[in-house]
Amino acid sequence: MQPRTRRLTTRLVISLWTIGAHTAEVDVRRDAAVEAVERVMPSVVNLQTETIMEYSDPFDQLLREFWGPYYRRRPPNTEYSLGSGVIIHEEGYVLTNLHVVRRANRIKVKVFDGNQFKDYEAEPIVGTTRSDVALLKLKTKSGESFRAVKFTPDDDLLLGETVLALGNPFGLGGSVSRGILSSKNRRLPKEDEPLDYADWLQTDAAINPGNSGGPLINLRGELIGLNVAVYREGQGIGFAIPVRQVTEALSEIFIPEVIHSLWFGARIKSGPYPLLVTAVEPNRPADKAGLKVGDQILQINGKTPKGFIECSELLNVSNRPTTLLVVQKGAEQRKLTVQLMPLSKVVKDKLGSDVQELTPELIQALGVKGKVGLLIAEVDKGGPAEQAKLQRGFLITGIEGQATAYLMTAAELLADKKKGERVRLAVLVPQRTGNLVGYRQGTVDVKVR
Repeated sequence: MQPRTRRLTTRLVISLWTIGAHTAEVDVRRDAAVEAVERVMPSVVNLQTETIMEYSDPFDQLLREFWGPYYRRRPPNTEYSLGSGVIIHEEGYVLTNLHVVRRANRIKVKVFDGNQFKDYEAEPIVGTTRSDVALLKLKTKSGESFRAVKFTPDDDLLLGETVLALGNPFGLGGSVSRGILSSKNRRLPKEDEPLDYADWLQTDAAINPGNSGGPLINLRGELIGLNVAVYREGQGIGFAIPVRQVTEALSEIFIPEVIHSLWFGARIKSGPYPLLVTAVEPNRPADKAGLKVGDQILQINGKTPKGFIECSELLNVSNRPTTLLVVQKGAEQRKLTVQLMPLSKVVKDKLGSDVQELTPELIQALGVKGKVGLLIAEVDKGGPAEQAKLQRGFLITGIEGQATAYLMTAAELLADKKKGERVRLAVLVPQRTGNLVGYRQGTVDVKVR
């Protein structure tokens, strides 16, 4: 063999050996599914809820009065449940099913930080029964941040694509099941009608008990749905709330009126989109400022929001009299000044009384069962409330036949009332007999100002 031929042969052998060695280092198990799970699993959390069951006992107050020490030592009648959730924002906002946390008195969340699980308390922000979506906020230390899941665009779903159902049902580690997207939602939901399985995504990926509220993801590691349930009458059939329904629910519940009790009056589309205004209510602060449907929000008070949740957070103007917006529609940019107003002020301007929502501490102190109404904290001298003989400590449970457990509801019902117009309030009047406090229900007509 000639020297040149020998050199070429040697180089070829070395090259083939190098390629073979490199191929041997590639782990064939590391496919798209494994990489998607690795990206998303740090965002999946375990939820533990504690619900104190209430019951009606005519001797309850009597027992508290005469057998207080013994009565307080009785073990509480408590139920516990487990579920899953997914972090959608680095500041600790968690998405889950409403049915997982709906009646919980306490919510504990386990988050994996890469080395170990950390426990957090969580407070429910709000939920919607129509879509079974709830939003929680972790109670964290200053500066803590979390890995958040990414959303896929609303309609980026492929029938038959591989999907992964993730959860953390027992707080011991992640749970993963694999399948395909068997069916997209099969009908458009009707207004004010709760969703059922006909509106949900269907998959053969197993959604086991405790995985409710966890994410259903695609191979890109994007959230395409929120796990709901398994169909008991069919084998291997699971359901998830579609990403479109999830983002629509977020656009309804993560708003200044709910998060910060501030009157804004517009809806902004949630999800991986430009921050588009999808609805503007007439005669509300956003409308009065000139905000229009189709406007894209570019800046809020000089800051560029990174996403929908940060946009809603920046609209908190508790320390500012006005909010400055930069919006764009087409090629035109405009600057707007929005006068957001506390919802309590809307009610006070109409009724002449300061009202507040019931906190867990107030509920316990007042001896009522849950958020039954708004507490009257102060009454303006000579105002409509005083003229109607409303007093501090009364509870407003309804306005014009609609329940008013939240400031947002009361403000919406009163905002468009004209001066001198009468509204009917349902109230609970406290009545004390000795050390026992009860409530008498009644109605009163108030002439708004």
